[in-house]
This record gives sequence, C-alpha cells and structure tokens, in this order.
Amino acid sequence: MRLRFHTLDVFTDAPLSGNPLAVVHGADGLDAALMQAVAREFNLAETVFLLEPRDPVNTARLRIFTPERELPFAGHPTVGTAVLLAELRAPEIVARGELGLVLEEAIGPVHCTARRAHGRPRASFVLPRLPEGAGEPLPDALLAAALGIDPAAIGSGLHRPALLSAGVPFTTVPLASAEAVDRLEPRPAHWPAELRVYAYAPDGPGRYRARMFAWRSGVYEDPATGSAAAAFAGAVMRFDAPPDGSHALEIRQGAAMGRPSLIGLGLEVEGGALASASIGGGAVILCDGTISL
Repeated sequence: MRLRFHTLDVFTDAPLSGNPLAVVHGADGLDAALMQAVAREFNLAETVFLLEPRDPVNTARLRIFTPERELPFAGHPTVGTAVLLAELRAPEIVARGELGLVLEEAIGPVHCTARRAHGRPRASFVLPRLPEGAGEPLPDALLAAALGIDPAAIGSGLHRPALLSAGVPFTTVPLASAEAVDRLEPRPAHWPAELRVYAYAPDGPGRYRARMFAWRSGVYEDPATGSAAAAFAGAVMRFDAPPDGSHALEIRQGAAMGRPSLIGLGLEVEGGALASASIGGGAVILCDGTISL
C-alpha cells in the first residue's frame, strides 16, 4: 500500500520554523495500531490521518496521533490540515477570499476558515469545546521542581496555576516575565506522569510568551500548541475578566527551540462569559511524498 503524505510547518509563515506536521492522505484502510506506528516513524509532535467524513457534507475526518498516543483534538494539526486541504482542493477560492471547511475530529466537528493574507496561507477554527476547569493543579512546590525554578517565581499579577481543558488538559503556569519563561529548564526526574505544563508570561499589551512541556507524553517541548492556547483562554477569562466584546491576543512560542511560532487567540465575551473562541495562524506546505506500508 502506498499513501501520499505532506509535511507542513504550522503557526508560521516561514519554512523550518513553527510546529512541524505530517498529514497522510487516504488512510481509511489503516487501523489504529498502524496509524500509531506511522506516527512514531514520522516522530513529529503530531501526525494527521485523513479519512472520508462520516457526514458527506463535511470536508474530511481526522485522526491525530503523537508518537505515543491518539488525541481527540489538537490545534496545529487542525490549522495545518485546513490550510493543506484548501490549497490542494480549492486554491482559486482561497486566492480570492475565505473558504469554510468542517473537519471531523474525535472531539466533534471543527469549523475552520482558510484564506490567504498577503499571499500567505492561513487558517483559523472555532473551538469545538470552550475551556473549563479540569480539577486542581499540582502544588506550586511540585510544579516548580518540575520546571527547575523557585516556587516563589510562580504567579503573575492575579494569575495563578490552573488545570484547564478545551479537549486536552493542561496546567497553565504563569510567570512574572517573558525572560523567566525563556530561562525554564525542566527536570525530567521531577516530572509527574501525565503532566502537561503551559508556562506563560505577559510580553506586551495583548501579547504573551509561552512554552509547553509534556515530558511523559513523548513531546518533551512543543514549538506551538493550539490546544494549550485554547485552554489558556480559560486562564484569561478566570484571572483577567475581560469586558464584553472581541479580544485578539498573540502568543509567541517556540523561540527557545529555534522554531519561532505565532498563535492568534480570539475571544468573544458576552455577559462576562466566554461565548466563543478561535485559534489561527499561518502554515507552510514543506514537502510531499509517498509512504509504502
């Protein structure tokens, strides 16, 4: 069996930066074990397998795998796949305006929009699930030991650690400055199982610096994490209480890995609550080929 695949760099407009992604086409004949083996072979943060949609009005069905496990939802695979399908299937439409796509993921249908901005492919999607609390975070002392910092370094203004999920749980850990985020040196020996940390700090009005670590999940550090940015929207709502209206935030991630990334996070606040949120960014189609199985 020979299947076509593409690789992309996501949450960037430049090749060899952002978060790499593999997308395997025509994967309906693969079972979960074989998909997992292929994802382990690519050894990228995530690999997407494209299948025919269950509902024919939708664009495609996605299964998303890290090198270690399947995920119900992830941000950079959603953005990258939306860009790829738009550029392959309807380049003339995205050249003139916006193209709507619906991607079926395990979390549910994800509504996306693809377009070109100044000639560069971009996509965004509406969060299929709004962020919510997922329990109590670990004590500051344990988080600090895992991150290699003093417990007193945790916290920024009103922000405190929180365990939040918009499909995948993350412990959001605020730090006082962007420089403090850059200086983090996690300690694997002190890393609790299943812990995913999204450390962040303000980096100017409406801007944040972030890093994501998941040492026990096969993704030691991720250069751009849309699902973590989705969870982070819950921290913004909990600790900043933004006023009603539209809010556009920028999150820079990946610089410490040499893969700078930029994630756009949009919030729609109504009646003091988060009514909807979106994640968006650019993507670059890097290469294509075939895989023999």
